[in-house]
Amino acid sequence: MKIAFIGGGNMATAMILGLLNKNPAHRIAVVEPFEAARQALQDRQLGGLRVYADAALAAADEALQADVLILAVKPQVMSAVAKGLAPYLKQQLVLSVAAGIRLQDLSRWLGGYRQLVRAMPNTPALIGMGITGYTALPDVDASGRAKADELLASVGESVWIEREEQIDAVTALSGSGPAYVFLVLEAMQAAGEQLGLGTREAALLARHTLRGAAELAQRSDEAPAILRERVTSKGGTTAAALAVMQERDLMGLFRQALKAANDRGAEMGLAFGKD
Repeated sequence: MKIAFIGGGNMATAMILGLLNKNPAHRIAVVEPFEAARQALQDRQLGGLRVYADAALAAADEALQADVLILAVKPQVMSAVAKGLAPYLKQQLVLSVAAGIRLQDLSRWLGGYRQLVRAMPNTPALIGMGITGYTALPDVDASGRAKADELLASVGESVWIEREEQIDAVTALSGSGPAYVFLVLEAMQAAGEQLGLGTREAALLARHTLRGAAELAQRSDEAPAILRERVTSKGGTTAAALAVMQERDLMGLFRQALKAANDRGAEMGLAFGKD
């Protein structure tokens, strides 16, 4: 597949590496205005990757005549980027991974272009273990959705979301989710060290515990609550730890945190869509 990224930051890099790990035959171009980011991509020495300073240079090299254009720029600059990209659009499928940017606004900035998909991947795409929720305008036919499926499958699993407004919830749960897991990992390691474990031992125990528990949940058909109960003996050590978490309302804290992320995504859509 011929793919062009507009923006070469962290998410774009994760997707590029995931795509090339899955299929080195992908032809990928990146438009990235910042020299340091361009250099970082070039330093990876990824075979066949072409990097351009602006869309005009990429267009002159026919790099924008791709099967899919992926818009991976910050939400606050999406309006300007889209307006500059509009003259180069023909029949490409355009896929946006910018948090909060609504399809109706993106279409307006692109001069009414309608072959648009809105997706929210996450950074485990870097190792082919990402999860992406995505939706599209009604103008994207079965062939276009299949193309999006194929691309997203290169970096992990994907979930079709019927209603675009639910993408903010996807962003809150899985798009931002790796940061929550890293915070839990950080907290577990720090607590282990406070109990007297060395840094290396605490890190190893925490990382493998999270990895193993996540894989166990992935392979099981049972609900997380059932898996949790099976680890918890009445009056035991796990019960003592969980009692503290329940007393501090950990479940409620997560509900509040995800709602804050969801609401912020909706706010960003309204704010950035005013242009």
